[in-house]
Amino acid sequence: MTITAIVSALHEELAAVLDLMPDEQQQTVGGRAFWRGHLHGHDVVAVLSGIGKVAAATTAAALIERFGVQRIVFTGVAGGLAPGVNVGDVVVARHFLQHDMDASPLFPRHEVPGYGRSRFDADAGLSARLALASEQVLRELPARLGAGVMQAFKLEAPRCHQGLLISGDRFVSSTAESLTLREALPEALAVEMEGAAFAQVCHDYGVPLAVVRTISDRADDAAHVDFPRFLREVASRYSAAVIETLLRET
Repeated sequence: MTITAIVSALHEELAAVLDLMPDEQQQTVGGRAFWRGHLHGHDVVAVLSGIGKVAAATTAAALIERFGVQRIVFTGVAGGLAPGVNVGDVVVARHFLQHDMDASPLFPRHEVPGYGRSRFDADAGLSARLALASEQVLRELPARLGAGVMQAFKLEAPRCHQGLLISGDRFVSSTAESLTLREALPEALAVEMEGAAFAQVCHDYGVPLAVVRTISDRADDAAHVDFPRFLREVASRYSAAVIETLLRET
């Protein structure tokens, strides 16, 4: 049976996923808590990624080496960059890039030394199924969240975007930095801190990866001020619903 890793970026998201698992058992490896169990007939391992690229890379390696996972699905939040990528939308990554990788002049900016590339790909098939699950959840969103939550966060017809997701070891929350990233990487849909690290490790091991990120803010000076409430009432519900839909359908 295929072992699926379910990785969340934040505790609230992981808790929502664990609530779906009837028989999870905790195991600690490398200072991290991993939960093994089942969800809709799938053998799964659930874990927090840790924040930043190093934590993400060690988590990914442990999932593959210690637990033998054969595919990884990552859920989390991100800041929107591209025009039209709004709060409440989701981004399913097709490609990943480290926006803070710069070994120039030895290598071109953003290129990862030793690989001859700056971009790593998500698994096409798994990502397509994740996008379908995300779109289904978005269609059901008003019923899932309720009118009060939809109005509080001004969620109007949230969309699923697919494309480039960029990662770096700093939290982007100023308009100036957001504009700089958009100018350097105009294809980037959203920015976060772990996806590209997972992608590089999965590339090394040949393990399929799919990542979905809920847009919590626009990564600028007007970043949403009530992040804890958004995480609790929107993002964590997105994550649980998307994972459940994906595993129920595959």
